[in-house]
Amino acid sequence: MPEREATIASRVGLHARPASLFAEAAAAQPVEVTIAMQGEPAEEALDASSMLSLMSLGASHGDVVVLRAEGDGADAALDELVKILETDLDAT
Repeated sequence: MPEREATIASRVGLHARPASLFAEAAAAQPVEVTIAMQGEPAEEALDASSMLSLMSLGASHGDVVVLRAEGDGADAALDELVKILETDLDAT
């Protein structure tokens, strides 16, 4: 299963606007994407397209998360989502 690590760049972490933008992008992907804090077991990963899941993750600025997806287009989907997480969405 492809996976990518990303460092949260937004100053407020994955809360409010950044979480909303990320969840929308994750939902638009052709594959299901999960997200977890670095070091958490894969089976505890949360749905990356769910605002509630993203808010409960508690990812802050500088935290590292792991994205996972499986299926056709998984690598491209993960690459796109990593770019979003590693952009300061508060500054845009």
